[in-house]
Amino acid sequence: MKGSIQQKGKTYYAVIAINGKRKWLKGGRTKKDAQKVLNEKLQEIDNGNYKELPKISFGEFIKIWKRDYADISFKPSTKKSFYDIIDRLLNPVFSNFQINSIQTGQLQTYISGRAKEVMPNTVRNEVTVIKLIFKYAVRWGYIKNNPTENLDRPKIDKPEIEILSPAEFELFIEKVERPYKAAFLTAFLTGLRAGELWGLQWSSVDWTSKQIHVKQSLWRNEFQKPKTKNAMRKVDMTDRLVRELKKWKLACPISKDDLVFPSPEGCRTMHTNVMNRFFNPALRRAELRHVSFHSLRHGNVSMRIQAGQNIKYIQIQIGHASINMTLDVYGHLFNDFDFSRKQVELLESVRKPLENPLENPPKQKSASTQVIEFNMERATGLEPATSSLGS
Repeated sequence: MKGSIQQKGKTYYAVIAINGKRKWLKGGRTKKDAQKVLNEKLQEIDNGNYKELPKISFGEFIKIWKRDYADISFKPSTKKSFYDIIDRLLNPVFSNFQINSIQTGQLQTYISGRAKEVMPNTVRNEVTVIKLIFKYAVRWGYIKNNPTENLDRPKIDKPEIEILSPAEFELFIEKVERPYKAAFLTAFLTGLRAGELWGLQWSSVDWTSKQIHVKQSLWRNEFQKPKTKNAMRKVDMTDRLVRELKKWKLACPISKDDLVFPSPEGCRTMHTNVMNRFFNPALRRAELRHVSFHSLRHGNVSMRIQAGQNIKYIQIQIGHASINMTLDVYGHLFNDFDFSRKQVELLESVRKPLENPLENPPKQKSASTQVIEFNMERATGLEPATSSLGS
């Protein structure tokens, strides 16, 4: 099987004959680009692996991608944000291009242009969508090579994590009005995300095991499943939190959804209303700096690390998809000098009994005692929980 290189305008094509018909395959701006395409196609034909790619535009593929993947795989929040990027930004630029003709350079030009207009993190979110689209175009046989593999994303400086210390939280919680005092305490002592907190139902609170079962979240007034299987988890409660939630259950407004933290009227809580009417005013009354609601979650993880809890246990409790994510977000907190000294002391406590194992036989510990508890008595006067890794 032979082929040839042909030029049309400024573009070089690889020309091959298939079933008596000539096919023009776009190579690039140089003969070398076209020759590379020609060599690949001739080798595929010789090996019997040649397959013609479907002729479909980017816009047409997007319709298929939405129907067969996004509509059945994404949470409503993810689908809304992804579709906004596609419909508002990507389709106007790429809709009429054949999807198998879109090259890395075209995509990089788009990304570079957007980087001049919006924040780097916004561009990175758009790149995530682009990569996912072309990943499935390859998987489903619409393109052979993925043009997004070598895309450069804008670099971003990670913002400093805002953390409320235990002492600051106590100042804050004293100034919180009753409807959400128990909610903010729960967020701080468990590390639940805002959506998980507002979507929590009383049926998911296990008083016997002292655990909260995270099964759903509330987003834009709609219940949805957690984003990953790791987000569906059992979170251990401290004794203080158990007591406060039992008190709150007696005063909690009646909610048809059985919500632990409904609005004062018994409806689903609107996060922005809580922030504007309760969270931010309490910060001002406590004369604390302005922090986000997520700082309660950060504060929880910080306390866990300072107390010496096992990193795998921390990952499970806060619902990260992987231990790498936990280390990526909070790894710098492990560099604290006091924490480092604590780790050395733990090593020393293991070494000493081993110096004379006959005189000091190691004691077997249960799974529950192997988890290092919050050292809240020393930090804030809070009682530590009796918790275990759970199942």
